Amino acid sequence: MPRIALVTLAVCVLAVAAAVVSFVQGSWLGIVWVLLAGLTSNMTFLAIRRERAKSGTGAGSATG
Repeated sequence: MPRIALVTLAVCVLAVAAAVVSFVQGSWLGIVWVLLAGLTSNMTFLAIRRERAKSGTGAGSATG
């Protein structure tokens, strides 16, 4: 797994935790954390997909 994918995954997990805490405390600021979690999850997915495409492995590679 590429390093950028690990970093964005960690940020995603932290953003989800921050959103939960924010909503539990009754703050609407949690919406920002949810949006950040969505963005970083997409970044993680794309980084992993790019790495698999570069190495030629994974479900997306059609050979023969």
